[in-house]
Amino acid sequence: MSTKREQWSSKFGFIMSSAGAAIGLGAIWKFPYVTGISGGGAFLILFIVFTILIGLPMLISEFIIGRGAQKEAVSAYRKLAPGTWWTSTGRLGVVGCFLLLSFYAVVGGWVLIYSVMALGGQIIEPGVDYARLFGSITGTPSIALLGLALFMLANIVVISSGIQNGIEKASKYMMPLLFIFFIVLVLRSLTLDGAMEGIRFFLKPDFSEVTGEAALYALGQSFFALAVGFSCMVTYSSYLDKGVSIPSSAGSVVVMNIFVSILAGLAIFPVVFAFGMEPAEGPGLLFMILPAVFSQMPFGELFLAIFLVLFLFATLTSSFSLLEIIVSAFIEDGKRSRKKISWVSGIIVFVAGVPAALSFSTLSGWQIDGKTVFDLTDYLVSNILLPLGCLLIALFISWKMDENVVREEFAQGASLPASAYTVWRFLMKVIVPVTILIVFLSTITNW
Repeated sequence: MSTKREQWSSKFGFIMSSAGAAIGLGAIWKFPYVTGISGGGAFLILFIVFTILIGLPMLISEFIIGRGAQKEAVSAYRKLAPGTWWTSTGRLGVVGCFLLLSFYAVVGGWVLIYSVMALGGQIIEPGVDYARLFGSITGTPSIALLGLALFMLANIVVISSGIQNGIEKASKYMMPLLFIFFIVLVLRSLTLDGAMEGIRFFLKPDFSEVTGEAALYALGQSFFALAVGFSCMVTYSSYLDKGVSIPSSAGSVVVMNIFVSILAGLAIFPVVFAFGMEPAEGPGLLFMILPAVFSQMPFGELFLAIFLVLFLFATLTSSFSLLEIIVSAFIEDGKRSRKKISWVSGIIVFVAGVPAALSFSTLSGWQIDGKTVFDLTDYLVSNILLPLGCLLIALFISWKMDENVVREEFAQGASLPASAYTVWRFLMKVIVPVTILIVFLSTITNW
């Protein structure tokens, strides 16, 4: 017996929840350090172009599939293309979300540990070496595993109770607060001596720095930051009311995502250069820079604690969507308990995340081609599985899904010119798959 599917209470709630799912580690943690290792301003241009021409059409596609089917990822493809192998696209999304969450939760654990320490006034102290502090947190197995366990526990508790009321209500308040505090952080960063050198690095493109690997990272980042490719947004949009415009909602999410990514760069790079740090510092960049910025501000300890708590919330709302797609795939038929599946799934993800959590300590010497387990999982998800998932979704919505349903969902809730659908359709049929194939083949040949 089927149960009535929940719906978001408003378009604003859906946009904030989708933004919460998309805006997390991808925009705030990963974007600055990937930009740092990929040449700065030129990478930013590539990222924006890919996000608008590839990411936005992909996000619209996932919204159309989800609302058109009114089902979670696996069941959506089964309903729209019954008796075909396209259901594997949804299964790929479940597997991809599992792998992504296994290392995403590791970083989420770092954010959680930092938040607790900041609330206790244990980060901004005289003479603290922030790089050393980060190394001690990530390099101590007990601390890294505790952070991972607590982060997954938070996910399990929320998902086992259902996500609509908690995520939607909280997102309406917490996401705007995150924007406000990020702007405060940017304003403070821009006043530091030497900040302009960081601004030039971030905003002045030097295309001589652009490599095939940088283009690959830019494309992967546009997918990662928008949470597309693994059908997370298929599940989220299955709760969406028919009267809401999909293109405008997707556009709002993309604009907010680009805005937060730029804010992250403007907050981080001026400080990197002002404090004489390397822009290619890697995954620890944000955790070493944030305390340095806030230590220079009046009431910096308080502001750091507030920002980290908000950052933790953004990280959690993103991870909720990852665990939700896993859980929803097993409870769609109504025969299994959401609570039981949430606990089982969460515990399995925790176990799978242990090697990544220990990549900076016990397992730091276990590397393949210079990459730790953490790096390998990140690379596999961002540069292989996400593009593959996006390619399959692009082919599905362009060549398999009933075009009448696609056109109807695209036009619902908005008065758009006919050219809007034509442009989106062309992008999904030609530009998106060709671009993904080129970059994907480049990845395979350069591995």
